[in-house]
Amino acid sequence: MNIRDILTITIVLATFFAYVNHRFIKWPPTIGIMVLSLVSSVLLAVLGSMYPIFSEKAFQFANSIDFQEVLMNFMLSFLLFAGAIHIDPVKLKKERWPILILSTLGILISTFLVGVLVWYLFILFHHSIPFIYCLLFGSLISPTDPIAVLAILKQANIPSSLEIKISGESLFNDGVAVVIFITIAEAAQPGNADISVMAIGKLFAQEAVGGLAFGGLLGYAGFYALRSIDDYKVEVMITLAIVMGGYYVASHLHVSGPLAMVVAGIIMGAKVKDGAVSDLSRNYLGKFWELIDEILNAVLFLMIGFEMLIIKINIAMFFIGGIAIGIVLLARWVSVFFPISLLRYKLNLEKHVVPILTWGGLRGGLSVALALSLSRVMYRDEFVLITYIIVVFSILVQGLTIGKLARKLQGKKS
Repeated sequence: MNIRDILTITIVLATFFAYVNHRFIKWPPTIGIMVLSLVSSVLLAVLGSMYPIFSEKAFQFANSIDFQEVLMNFMLSFLLFAGAIHIDPVKLKKERWPILILSTLGILISTFLVGVLVWYLFILFHHSIPFIYCLLFGSLISPTDPIAVLAILKQANIPSSLEIKISGESLFNDGVAVVIFITIAEAAQPGNADISVMAIGKLFAQEAVGGLAFGGLLGYAGFYALRSIDDYKVEVMITLAIVMGGYYVASHLHVSGPLAMVVAGIIMGAKVKDGAVSDLSRNYLGKFWELIDEILNAVLFLMIGFEMLIIKINIAMFFIGGIAIGIVLLARWVSVFFPISLLRYKLNLEKHVVPILTWGGLRGGLSVALALSLSRVMYRDEFVLITYIIVVFSILVQGLTIGKLARKLQGKKS
């Protein structure tokens, strides 16, 4: 199946599902699209037993999409930049400490705790998987994804400070988690059993610090370019060049592209809001990146749903995946509770911040893409299935109930 066929089918299906969801189901767009693609996958599998042509074509379509390549090397840069450019810099600065602690210390706690508990879980089911690979799984399942939940939280009228915590944390912990994943994956490579702590630290610093610094350079370069002209068409092209060219260069410099996109987006968004461009350009830039965000998210969740067609089902791993849901939620609670408890001594935090941040920490496409990037030696098939189970539960169950939980908690008297 060629690229034109894949793009055509993907956009048509995403549009159709978005229309059906908006017209009849009325769920948040990302959740509705993913549910419809999941249902379609099941129907195609059922029809395939009677009419093999249906399952063959569907499998061919799903198998022709390199989900890991599409998300990690193309969509992620746009999604992170689009999310960052719309962040309110004033609110972000006020919530910088919770966001910083949750996206660093929190992700490290979650990675280690998930890794340890999943390692014991495999032993319980008589599966011997080395601890380093379980730790690698912990790093890929720990980043949170706000895409599906932010619209629901806004409807629940939660404090804006809590909204910025969730969105800010997820933007940064996506980048931090990718760095941690790359670092552990490097240590887990065959032949690297004796890799030193110094080498691991150097790799982590290069990816993280280098990504932050490069993102700052990109952001200010983009700002000066925007400020020097007044033509919204060229200005939109400049932001596209920053995202595509910046992510490409970051990969060759071996620094974190995701962190670079977040920092560049925040800087350019702040400067645009401060009057670096005209009102007309500001409006076009905002609408353009909002549209890019909506389209790519629709495509992303469509692909997540259709991934079910090609994931290998293993009964033992299916049960392990079900139990792992509880492990991931426990790790999320611990990784939120302890940092927030420390911050309460210095900051005035919302009363119900821990349960909302815990249940609102949805897992999404990044976790699936990282799992798909594993090699067979790293137990790819097992971890892909477990990751998929957790992501589907997270988006469907947590995503559809976080609004009710937030309203209930906000409705309680102090």
